[in-house]
Amino acid sequence: MTTDTTGPTPAVRVPANRVAPRAQWYWFTRAALGWLALAAVQVIAMLLEWPFPPAKPVLLTVTVVLAALHLAVMPAWRYRVHRWELSGTAMDTRTGWWTQEWRIAPLGRVQTVDSAQGPLARLFRLTTLTVTTASAAGPLTVEGLDAATATALAARITAAAQATRGDAT
Repeated sequence: MTTDTTGPTPAVRVPANRVAPRAQWYWFTRAALGWLALAAVQVIAMLLEWPFPPAKPVLLTVTVVLAALHLAVMPAWRYRVHRWELSGTAMDTRTGWWTQEWRIAPLGRVQTVDSAQGPLARLFRLTTLTVTTASAAGPLTVEGLDAATATALAARITAAAQATRGDAT
């Protein structure tokens, strides 16, 4: 049995816009701070001769190797993956690095547009834009946008959502 389709299937393509290049340094720094905190706890455990965990030097060596691999690969990989695009009818995002998520949200379903900038992101002049839609899958998030780009994009999404007929529920 075949299924009858009533029209051409729209072409799905990779979103056109990348996040700011300095997002790579932001992701690197954020990850490095986490790895440094973990290594610091392990060093303190060795210096204070805690009974747990066993094999502390081996564990610290494994931590350093994993941190080096993660910091060498993750920022560039995420930069290649993280993309966004605003068309006349939808917001399209692709995020992640190990697990990737591709989301397309019709502008008629947009409920709110939020931007956030934590202390580390502010240091790198980056903003995270969150577009909340009437979807059980949750909001679309674009992390690592240049602050000026995020402001302009938020205004464009808001204007396009207001101009698009939809119930946003």
